[in-house]
Amino acid sequence: MLTGVWIPLVTPFKDGALDLASYRRLIEHAIGNGASGLLPLGTTGEAPALSEDEEDAIVAETVAVAAGRVPVFVGIGGNATAKVIKAIKRIERFAFAGILSVCPYYNRPTQAGMFAHFKAIAEATARQVVIYNIPYRTSVNLSNETLLRLAELGNIVGVKDSCGSMAQSLELIASRPPGFSVLTGEDALFLTQLCSGADGGILAAAHLATSRFVTVARCVADDDLTGARAAWEPLQRLIPPLFEEPNPVPLKHCLWRQGLIASPECRLPLTPVSAALGERLDRMLANLASSDAVVVRRHRA
Repeated sequence: MLTGVWIPLVTPFKDGALDLASYRRLIEHAIGNGASGLLPLGTTGEAPALSEDEEDAIVAETVAVAAGRVPVFVGIGGNATAKVIKAIKRIERFAFAGILSVCPYYNRPTQAGMFAHFKAIAEATARQVVIYNIPYRTSVNLSNETLLRLAELGNIVGVKDSCGSMAQSLELIASRPPGFSVLTGEDALFLTQLCSGADGGILAAAHLATSRFVTVARCVADDDLTGARAAWEPLQRLIPPLFEEPNPVPLKHCLWRQGLIASPECRLPLTPVSAALGERLDRMLANLASSDAVVVRRHRA
């Protein structure tokens, strides 16, 4: 089972090039603060803006730095099945655990088309596969019926669920087979989904205050709802501003301010965070630091 807090890693840039020193620092920060797994080359990692050489470098670095301490799943998706399989074959020389593959976007295949797409991917690799269902980006929703058929295949082991429908999510959690993981991709619904039976989350916001997200998951697992709510309360205010402008622009600004990456650079067509939002994010980080300081003082007392 895939459980807990997974980090869809940003790709740091400096002067237009990969900043692998910052990337290594991010990985160590995530693992040191209790992340359950790492996911490079997702949307948060600006994968569409990377060259094949850069993709290979990111995967190699992730695997090397993680060094088996946590599993690594690589984002490999697209809307042309043959191209996705070709990318998988190219990347498979690295020792990562599995693949996160998004529903085909733009061409809007039928349920039959999506079933055939993911079946072909699963049959093309021995690695574990997690499906990413995010209709507001892809314009197509993978139904629970289709997903549960795919779950019968041996190496399709879970879903990153950003379907946008609580009813659909709850139905999936209730009907999924044993061993099939439901990881929410909706940062703001992390506590709600955990309390409803989800196994964890793949959460961009968990780059920040990682240990708080981990605490929320641990408290829910221990049936400590009071503790979960206390850990979650500042996160409720943290999450919305991170998505007011395109992800990962606000997130990179925050990671830069925290000294975890050397530059907040993104690649076009993404542009820098607006001045107004940047100021709000700076205040938010200061408030979060103050909140964490209070928690530490209470713990020591």
